[in-house]
Amino acid sequence: MKEWINQRRSIRQYAAKDVDRGLLNELLALSARTQTMGNLQLYSVVVTRDAEMKRRLAPAHFNQPMVTAAPVVLTVCADFRRTSRWVEERKATPGYDNFLSFINAATDALLFTQTFCCLAEEAGLGYCFLGTTVYQPQSIIDTLGLPRLVMPVATLTVGWPAEEPPLTDRLAVEAFVHEETYEDYSRNRIDDLYKAKEALPENQEFVKINNKETLAQVFTDIRYTKKDNESMSETLLEALRRQGFLD
Repeated sequence: MKEWINQRRSIRQYAAKDVDRGLLNELLALSARTQTMGNLQLYSVVVTRDAEMKRRLAPAHFNQPMVTAAPVVLTVCADFRRTSRWVEERKATPGYDNFLSFINAATDALLFTQTFCCLAEEAGLGYCFLGTTVYQPQSIIDTLGLPRLVMPVATLTVGWPAEEPPLTDRLAVEAFVHEETYEDYSRNRIDDLYKAKEALPENQEFVKINNKETLAQVFTDIRYTKKDNESMSETLLEALRRQGFLD
């Protein structure tokens, strides 16, 4: 297990080979053994294989090429629709049109997603987790016909790997583990924790080609700007309102 996790990569190029439906369904079924709030399994997965449907999904993911190139695209949704319909049909009144319920369902969906990723990689498949799912959710909602109380929270492109990209760096365990209480980050501690990342040749080149002074400026000024974050936050909140999780 240690050897496997230390070799995990995001795969964006896939072989021209289909993913067998039986294998995919087996992995999805096994993934359902993951943790879930109240044993309610507050998620649904939309499997996209059709080329035209993938083409329609692509703009929501900034037209990243793996969306249309991958044999399978999985959209994992926080889903309180199914549970609400169940209780309605059993003489009970649902009360899940609120933000807490979205958080619970989103947590379930992301736990399911991570379990699927582990199982897929163990089976030899490659995948890429698309963080863009929550940037333009309404486009995904419209394309996939998601009803009230169903919200997309994660997307995976899945297929047989046609590349072996280099491993990306990770912070040391000391950067994110806190014993007993949270220890805030002093300037010296930040220097110690980030010096290895900042010294990597690829990151230094990243700074250079973007005409920045520090790696941090690349993230704040180019990749994840305050303006973009605020704009996409409003888009996300509006989608949550339309899907019934916010007033």
